[in-house]
Formats: sequence, structure tokens, C-alpha cells
Amino acid sequence: MRRLKKLRPTDRPMTTPLFLLRCVPLGLSIWNLNLLTIVMVNDMYVESRNDGCREAYVELATQADFDNF
Repeated sequence: MRRLKKLRPTDRPMTTPLFLLRCVPLGLSIWNLNLLTIVMVNDMYVESRNDGCREAYVELATQADFDNF
């Protein structure tokens, strides 16, 4: 049997404790989770990890850039 993807230690199934652990740094409470889906929380978590990556956003758009768009 050939495995297409090499599993790394970070590749693990999403479990309830892991999901709730991801909610903690986002400041989400159980009450907030009534309004959000799992996908929304995962997207928020990924984006929060991308916040420290400033090299990708060397130049920020101005209002003139949006007007030209």
C-alpha cells in the first residue's frame, strides 16, 4: 500500500479537546461558539497564526489603490 502523504507529528485528527484548545488563544467562549461554525473557528485560528508573517505584506494598499482597482 502506497501512502501519498507523509504524516508529520503535526498532522493529527481534529478532536474536541484540540478544537477547544484552539479556541482559547482566540478568546472564544462556549457562548461564542453558538454563533460560529467549526470552519469559521479554524479559519480564525489559521489567520491568527499568519498575523506574525509580515514579510508577505511588505506594501499595504492605500485608498487610491482600492479606487484604481
